[in-house]
Amino acid sequence: MAKKIYVDVILHHSKEGRIKPLAIVWANGVKYAIDKVTQITKAASTVAGGTGIRYTCYIQGQPRYLYLEEDRWFIESHKGG
Repeated sequence: MAKKIYVDVILHHSKEGRIKPLAIVWANGVKYAIDKVTQITKAASTVAGGTGIRYTCYIQGQPRYLYLEEDRWFIESHKGG
């Protein structure tokens, strides 16, 4: 089973109150830009457990789910990783 990987997230927070993640930062300091966000919805992670606001993002051309769970961000690990 995959697990949650908590990450730092660089955001744009608009004056209208919208939050747009711009990049994720791993614990080792490596930063990956988020190419685009295609969907924002309340959802549960069926892979890693947990629930929150799910951002469907493209990072280096690959779709990934990024979750805002209360006040922490996590991304689902890939199986086996």
